[in-house]
Amino acid sequence: MTQVLRHLPIPEDPRVLVAAATRDDAAVFRMSDDRALVATVDFFTPIVDDPRAWGAIACANALSDVYAMGGRPLFALNLVGWPRDTLPFEILGEVLAGAGEVAREAGCLIMGGHSVDDPEPKFGMAVIGEVSPADLMTNAAGHPGDAIILTKPLGTGILTTALKRDRVGEDDVAEAVRVMRMLNEPAARVARAHGLRAATDVTGFGLLGHLATLARASNVGARIRYPDLPLFAGVEALAAEGVVPGGTQRNLEGVEAVHWHASLSEAQRLVVADAQTSGGLLLIVPITHADEVLADLRAAGTPAQALIGRLTDDPPGTITVTA
Repeated sequence: MTQVLRHLPIPEDPRVLVAAATRDDAAVFRMSDDRALVATVDFFTPIVDDPRAWGAIACANALSDVYAMGGRPLFALNLVGWPRDTLPFEILGEVLAGAGEVAREAGCLIMGGHSVDDPEPKFGMAVIGEVSPADLMTNAAGHPGDAIILTKPLGTGILTTALKRDRVGEDDVAEAVRVMRMLNEPAARVARAHGLRAATDVTGFGLLGHLATLARASNVGARIRYPDLPLFAGVEALAAEGVVPGGTQRNLEGVEAVHWHASLSEAQRLVVADAQTSGGLLLIVPITHADEVLADLRAAGTPAQALIGRLTDDPPGTITVTA
C-alpha cells in the first residue's frame, strides 16, 4: 500500500490540514480558523447474510473515519456495486434501509449516491463531516508514555469469516453484529471533552497495522499487553483452527517491526492482526488522564474501555506485544 500511495500528488495548499502522507483515517481541509471539512470514503462486500445489517455496519464503518478525526458527520453519498441480473433490487433496498437507520442515529443526511452494475455486490459511503481544527485528532500526535485505549472488542474478521464458512451460526455472531453497527460517536465525544489529539480507528489493517501506522506517523514505538486486549468470545479458538480471513494473514505478515513474547501462539498473533470492520477507536491519552477517560467511556456506554498499553521511545513504528 505504501508503494501505491507514493504515486499520489502531494497537495501544496495551506488549507490542507491532513492528506495521505500520514495515512490518517480521512482528509481534512480548513475552511476558516474555526471550521474544517473532513472527507472519507469506504465500501466493502457483504460480511453478514442479513442485508439490512450489512447496510447498517457499512454506514457505521464509513462514519467512523470522521469520528476518528474528532469530527461530526454532516452528510453522506451511497456507493453501490450491484449484480442487477442476479440479485433483486429489493435486497438492495434492505441494504439502503439499514444504512439509513444508522445515519439517522448519527444525525447524518444521506443525499444521494452512485451505483454501477457489478458482478459482486458492494456497498459503502462517501462521508463529509466537520471538525474544529482545535479538536482535530490525527495519527501524528502521539508521545512516548501516552496510554493506548481501545473502545471495541477485536475479532470481527475471524467471526464473520467463520460465519461464511458455516463454522458458526447467526447467534454466535449476533453480539459482534450489534457492536459493528454501533457508532463511535460516544468515544469521539469523550475524546473531544478531554482534548485528545491522537487517535485512529481499528478497521481493515487490524490493531497491529493501525497502531504501527500511528506509531510511525508520531515517531514513537508502542508496547501492548495481549491479556489486556478486549476480544469477542470464541475468536482465539477459531483462529487456532485456521478460521482466519486472508486480510488478517496479510496484516500479520505486513508489519515488520513487531516483537512478540515467546509464549504468544500463532493464533494469538493473528487475533492482534485481525482485519476489523467497524472497529473501535484507538485513543492516545496522556497517562495522567487515562483513568478519567476510561471512566467517561464507561459512562458513555462504549462496547469496551480497555487500556491496552503505552507509546514508547522505541524506534518509530516498532510494536512490542507482551504476555
